[in-house]
Amino acid sequence: MKWKWAGVSGFMRSGMVTQCYNPVVTPDSGINMKAVWRGTVIAESEDTVIVEGNHYFPLASVNAALLEPSAHTSVCPWKGTANYYSLKVNDERNVNAVWYYAEPKDAARQIKGRVAFWKGVSVVA
Repeated sequence: MKWKWAGVSGFMRSGMVTQCYNPVVTPDSGINMKAVWRGTVIAESEDTVIVEGNHYFPLASVNAALLEPSAHTSVCPWKGTANYYSLKVNDERNVNAVWYYAEPKDAARQIKGRVAFWKGVSVVA
């Protein structure tokens, strides 16, 4: 597999700013990735973009029936304002476990229309 280096980064989540040099990378060949929570596949795609160690999945690859809109936002100095979804699987909720940048800054244009996961959501090959 070949990797394309596309930048360096710093980010803010929950009010903390972290400077890091984890590059934005885009795999040249697809690896089928899954986002799984409580045994349920939330998203699956061979087309993920990796930023700061997080796989950003195309929104079309996400099971939209499991997403609930959230009013929560956070700000990243180089990506812009992040918006969130909560997950609802069966009767369990994972609040603000999914984030996306509706209008990312130019440096993060590769993640427009994509979502990433945290808060116990496993991303596996």
